[in-house]
Amino acid sequence: MNLIDHAIKVMSEGPICDSCLGRQFAKLSTGMTNKERGSAIRTVLSMSVSAESIDGNGEDGILKNTTFTDQDRCWVCNGLMDQIKIWAGRAELKLEGYDYETILVGTKVTGLISENEEILWAESGALWAEPLKSEMNREVGKEISLSTGKDVDFKRPDIAILLCLEDEEVTLQVNSLFIYGRYKKLIRGIPQTRWFCRDCNGLGCDSCDGTGKRYAESVEELIVWPSLAGFEGDDASLHGAGREDIDALMLGNGRPFVLEVKEPRIRKVDILDLQNKINEASKGKVEVVELRYTSKETVKSLKMIKADKVYRFKIAADGVIEKERLNMALSNLEGVVKQKTPTRVLHRRADLQRERKVHEARLISIEGDSIILEVSCEGGLYVKELISGDDGRTEPSLSNLLGIDLKVSELDVIYVKIDEGIVDN
Repeated sequence: MNLIDHAIKVMSEGPICDSCLGRQFAKLSTGMTNKERGSAIRTVLSMSVSAESIDGNGEDGILKNTTFTDQDRCWVCNGLMDQIKIWAGRAELKLEGYDYETILVGTKVTGLISENEEILWAESGALWAEPLKSEMNREVGKEISLSTGKDVDFKRPDIAILLCLEDEEVTLQVNSLFIYGRYKKLIRGIPQTRWFCRDCNGLGCDSCDGTGKRYAESVEELIVWPSLAGFEGDDASLHGAGREDIDALMLGNGRPFVLEVKEPRIRKVDILDLQNKINEASKGKVEVVELRYTSKETVKSLKMIKADKVYRFKIAADGVIEKERLNMALSNLEGVVKQKTPTRVLHRRADLQRERKVHEARLISIEGDSIILEVSCEGGLYVKELISGDDGRTEPSLSNLLGIDLKVSELDVIYVKIDEGIVDN
């Protein structure tokens, strides 16, 4: 079927506007809108009829169908394509008060429009057509971009705009923003993220004094609250490269993390100023460093890596251990360690055996009945059990090598090693 015959078939279905007509031939040419394309097709058909180049139709047939006036109503879109500026205006009103640089428009069409389009395609043959919602997305997006000066981003826009034709409403999906940094935890007794109360699961009860939490504060909350104030976000989450125990400090270069701020109304703040505000508000409990903007991909990268770490232990020893004997045991601790899931976390993790490497174990000092050690190891090693042995579930362990029971009295993480190349700027 040639273009003329196909156009005749499309127009014979009923009054059709230039946009809907042109959309049936959207894949045939570039550099013009569907409305311009439809107008050109209508002109060519009108000229063909006038020249009597189409046999057997005459002025009462095709010529009548080539005209479309303001009094006509398109049977396909029901006048929707004349409302592009109206929908763009509705979207711009919704966008007021938001800080953004990029947008993307999506459309949820009505059942009637969808049915009309399917009927047209079935009756005329959809050889070169594009869907109505594709044109709606593009044309409304162009209007908003022209009016606001913002760009359209098809991969990850700051704000996605949804046009719901059935309800005549515009809704916004404000995409999260992401900040990379490192945190230091300077006091013991606070978890990395919020822990909900076991009894009420966050609703608030007598057990948690109505807070809904097992612990009064967390590293996450100490970072989140100043950030939400700055970005005017609805909520935020902390994504860490692993986590330290509640009773452990996080020192040295700090633990890498990404802060995800959800539904932000402001997308750009002075990042150094934010860093200072977080540190001031935490009152010496947490310190953040090296803050910078990043992307969602960095979250995925952080979650996938097993970062090598260096730990410092303070171990309570029952009696004096000879230094030479201790150094020999630490030397034998280096290499592959086989660990079954520690007893202390069996209630929430599968009982599996894992193999992790200890790169180096060395004595720092002996202070009375306390031994200070440093251990450099592969990520994912349960380090407390490396000392205690966990009743034989970790082999080798320092307790087994020395033949005495040892317990970790203090634990500090002093270095977390990651490839900074995974951070997407």
